[in-house]
Amino acid sequence: MATSDSPGQGEVVLSFVDVAKTYPDGTTALEHVDLEVRRGDFVTVVGPSGCGKSTLLRIASGLEPHTAGTSTVDSRHLGYVFQDATLLPWRTVAQNVELVAELSGRPKNDRKAAAKDAIDLVGLTGFEKHLPRQLSGGMRMRVSLARSLTLAPDLFLFDEPFGALDEITRERLNDELIRLFSTQRFGALFITHSVSEAVYLSTEVVVMSGRPGRVVQTFDVPFGYPRSPDLRFTPEFAALSGEVSRALREGHS
Repeated sequence: MATSDSPGQGEVVLSFVDVAKTYPDGTTALEHVDLEVRRGDFVTVVGPSGCGKSTLLRIASGLEPHTAGTSTVDSRHLGYVFQDATLLPWRTVAQNVELVAELSGRPKNDRKAAAKDAIDLVGLTGFEKHLPRQLSGGMRMRVSLARSLTLAPDLFLFDEPFGALDEITRERLNDELIRLFSTQRFGALFITHSVSEAVYLSTEVVVMSGRPGRVVQTFDVPFGYPRSPDLRFTPEFAALSGEVSRALREGHS
């Protein structure tokens, strides 16, 4: 088990206070959601399908308004990694990684240097000239992650980014993400259906109920960073995963 220092308590980069979302057809997706992410926090949300997890992320990203409560998001440096890598098929790895910085108007030399650093960070050095169709699913997700890293985000929003990958690739990318988090110490809000992924990655796991989504329980994760893959096989990891699974079942009943 890792024993290094836990992430420090940095500035608040996302805050939800009594947030609710009701759609025009009367469907209430979220109600009474309180949630806070500081720089250096990795907060993962788990819950049953349809409980409003992705709605929560869309509100955080500014793509969708909430209908009650207060949300405050530091959007100056915001990174977003989707379920799909959303790469442009005609652009190389390097060109895809540069895209967000390019759209934000950064000078050419600056964005190229940022893209090179991000590509190195995600372990894709040597693949800069490859097209997306030449990459595996895991490599495409690394490109998506690198693209957001060029912005040096204070807050990362992850919408089930590894859900479509096989288990071995998913675990490998979890390890890569932990390595990045350990060095960059951004704030993160991560959505997943996987309890083990949530416990392995996070400083805190938030369990939501079925629709309308409410926070039913939160769990502080006591394992330090960086985390060894062997953590997954420890009794402490199994015990905490079991507690989260139990809360998830009870919240869904």
